[in-house]
Amino acid sequence: MPRVADHEARHGQIADAVQRLIVRDGLTAVTVARTAAEAGMSVGLVQHYFTAKDEMLLATFTRVNGRFTARVDALVDRGEAEGRTIGEMLRQALAELIPFDDARRAEFLVRLAFVGQAAHDARLATVQRETLTGIRSRVARAIGNGVACGEVAPGVDADDQARRIVAYAEGLALHTHVDPDHTPEAAVLAALDEQLGRVFTGSCRRADSRGNGRAPSDAG
Repeated sequence: MPRVADHEARHGQIADAVQRLIVRDGLTAVTVARTAAEAGMSVGLVQHYFTAKDEMLLATFTRVNGRFTARVDALVDRGEAEGRTIGEMLRQALAELIPFDDARRAEFLVRLAFVGQAAHDARLATVQRETLTGIRSRVARAIGNGVACGEVAPGVDADDQARRIVAYAEGLALHTHVDPDHTPEAAVLAALDEQLGRVFTGSCRRADSRGNGRAPSDAG
């Protein structure tokens, strides 16, 4: 077990160093030597875990996705405890993709770097596609739960709406990154609310004993 824990810690240490390099200097700054210096370890040790730049980027991308997923899961747990609607929780989850602060900006830059690199690497492109499919699936599941409890009208195509919502959120994220001065957080969240409001048009029928109108189902 200590060896496994050490292996995971080293992976995380290197991935965090790659993220810092991307944020500070861009993807071209990511080399084994510079990553080793940033992580405070030897080149040989980095090469023990990663033999190529794409492998380091994949590990960093995976780490970013893990953080995003953990935050969304925590938001859902807290939202259920507070009796929030599925639509509200989905809005909170999607907002985690948008670079409103330094942490989310750093993660956005990693995702952006991964997009560029995946355009020329079939393995990375597969991971990128699977990641997008996973996000869409979670949104579609939230919409399906909304149909079940009455927040979403019967007959709504959950997969189609999920594609639109995720694309819209990612577009807002890109605009926020490119032109933050003219893309204020309040306006972005209002736009996201408007988009979700076209799908989540009703109220949940399954009010709990406190009468908060929240269905006990997975929002994401």
